[in-house]
Amino acid sequence: MTRKSKWIYITSLTLFTLFATNAMAQDLKQPTLDDLIPGGETYRRIENKWYQWYGDFACLELGIDQVNGTRVDQKTKKEFPVITLDEANKLLAEKELGKIHSFYRALFLNDLATLKGAKALKEDKYPTLMLVNTSKNRVLIDWKQKTIVWNQPCPEKAENQDWNEISRHLAYTVDNNLYVCTASGDIQQITNEPDGIVCGQSVHRNEFGITKGTFWSPKGDLLAFYRMDESMVAQYPLVDITARIGKVDYIRYPMAGMTSHKVTVGIYNPATQKTVYLKAGDPTDRYFTNISWAPDEKNLYLVELNRDQNHAKLCRYDVATGDLQATLLEETSSKYVEPQHPIVFLPWDSSKFIYQSQKDGFNHLYLYDVNGKFIKQLTSGKWLVQDIVGFNRTEHEVIISSTEVSPLQSNIYGVDLRTGKRHLIGEKNATHSGIQLSASGKYLIDRYASPKDPRTIAVCSTAGRADKDFTLFQAKDPYEGFLMPTFEVGTIKAADGTTDLYYRLTKPANFDPNKKYPVIIYVYGGPHAQMINNGWQNGARGWDIYMANKGYILFTLDNRGSENRGLEFENVTFRHLGIEECKDQVKGVDFLKSLPYIDANRIGVHGWSFGGHMTVALMLRHPEIFKVGVAGGPVIDWKYYEVMYGERYMDTPQTNPEGYKECDLKNLAGNLKGHLLIIHDDHDDTCVPQHSLSFLKACIDARTYPDFFTYPTHKHNVLGRDRVHLHEKITRYFEDYLK
Repeated sequence: MTRKSKWIYITSLTLFTLFATNAMAQDLKQPTLDDLIPGGETYRRIENKWYQWYGDFACLELGIDQVNGTRVDQKTKKEFPVITLDEANKLLAEKELGKIHSFYRALFLNDLATLKGAKALKEDKYPTLMLVNTSKNRVLIDWKQKTIVWNQPCPEKAENQDWNEISRHLAYTVDNNLYVCTASGDIQQITNEPDGIVCGQSVHRNEFGITKGTFWSPKGDLLAFYRMDESMVAQYPLVDITARIGKVDYIRYPMAGMTSHKVTVGIYNPATQKTVYLKAGDPTDRYFTNISWAPDEKNLYLVELNRDQNHAKLCRYDVATGDLQATLLEETSSKYVEPQHPIVFLPWDSSKFIYQSQKDGFNHLYLYDVNGKFIKQLTSGKWLVQDIVGFNRTEHEVIISSTEVSPLQSNIYGVDLRTGKRHLIGEKNATHSGIQLSASGKYLIDRYASPKDPRTIAVCSTAGRADKDFTLFQAKDPYEGFLMPTFEVGTIKAADGTTDLYYRLTKPANFDPNKKYPVIIYVYGGPHAQMINNGWQNGARGWDIYMANKGYILFTLDNRGSENRGLEFENVTFRHLGIEECKDQVKGVDFLKSLPYIDANRIGVHGWSFGGHMTVALMLRHPEIFKVGVAGGPVIDWKYYEVMYGERYMDTPQTNPEGYKECDLKNLAGNLKGHLLIIHDDHDDTCVPQHSLSFLKACIDARTYPDFFTYPTHKHNVLGRDRVHLHEKITRYFEDYLK
């Protein structure tokens, strides 16, 4: 073939490929916001199925109209019927107990044998009990015998429900008080407090790993609970516009440096109907976190933290008297200590527990005895333990999720407590979540995803025997038949010149390297969040897809200060939130400008919450770079943010006035040159509307001109059908001013 004919051949092939690609693209549908955004009428969820364990014998699939079992038998993996919806509702109707519409919220009692002290039960002796909830009753069905064995009325207006499967007692709240409904149906009111005192609910604004306010003892005989006195906390007014005459909804909101609430911990005994409060002393400016019970129910353990959050103490209290028995260990830091996990006792040795700490720079596991004697460090390395999943009781292993493979993903490991050796469980090149261990911990139900795999659910042997693993469910691509962008992940150097930062680049499906594209940087940037991962589509959001299809490049960078990279990576932002983060984001812009297809004159930025702060900060600190920004629920002045989070990372306005001044974006309002849209929900009780309103006032004073939009009745984000409207609003702003 001559050079000329070869050139003609290559050109023809290229043109044919281009035309074929375009023709194929024309056959694909463009996903709409309704397809891509939760709350949309045609929102395309990733397919899912729900499973629970039946001992070590089978995993049960909870369907809408039937429960099926799959034997954990590697040779046959036979399926067998468990119970149908018609069968369950027939049993409920016979007792006039109501009706259920699916099995999705059913609970199969799985761990009774272990909690009752038996090491193992044969299958024919194992409990076959299923808990279902009708509108008015909580009911236990023996799914094998097809009989109802127990029921309990559901109290009216009950919230924060916490049911113990051993005692069958139910803890719940009505308004600000705590109640127990016993297994026999007796209602016991535990507290009777006035307005301003809240019992049985989460405290400390859900910081320090706190997600609830009640904690049953292992056998369900005793109930530990939080009592929070916030009567001394300043009330913040939120206006309810749905009333004929707008009324004020007050929330208790302790701002940084101001008076905070006081928390105490009570222990209630349903048998005696008496409460003992822990004698922890004056609770002023102290946090009580990470509550855990001793296996014998005689002691309660918790972590106490000072208001400066730089001194944590693990304490043991006597349940009968409330007396402090011992301070088992202490941690201090020049910056902050952030306890996130209660201690966990070894199932086979109640004299030892696992304590989690970041004291060596990454969250790892440490073994202690009940007297606080250090035994050994169980894990170490420049990666972090994310959580304890449970235990393989047979092999004396703790099962963990960790970032050992990559900071972009969670993998499951078994850790031998005798030798410290670790072994990988399940697929290596994926990120895992929602792990469920079988009764003894010999098997687990594993949910994982990868950039090309939206969801796989599998059964895995925790002994690391790949020949014992099998797949239960494989989800289809929810966007099959739709025109989709491409996703690229890479690293650049942070502003310190040495630290690697991960980025995600989303390109249009019909990307042309010879064109110049506008770019939108989607940013969060704060602690406890990671935007780029090795999960489905590398963590890209539906709006990223939508905007890429409209001809934008979407770019996201996890700057220093974000999650899963260790304490030093996070601590760099201490006492000046938003400063180092912005420097890293500008390094991301430098990278974008190095790409020949990026239009450096059309760079926009968007983020929510901490990302809202970052959006405004980038627009004001670098007006020469950013042409358009959309900031949702932004923190403008850290003095207006709440005590626990704000003071951890910024200290108080009294002790760090320079840092608060430097990070107060009102002081930079005069720098605004581009188009900036502020969106704030009128009932935002996380980042109160004062942030945005005070910024608007500062801009008026400085004669700069941001735009503003609010979503009435919504809190810190816009949910439901209105979420589609939100993203259409954001889209229109970029279409008007960036494209």
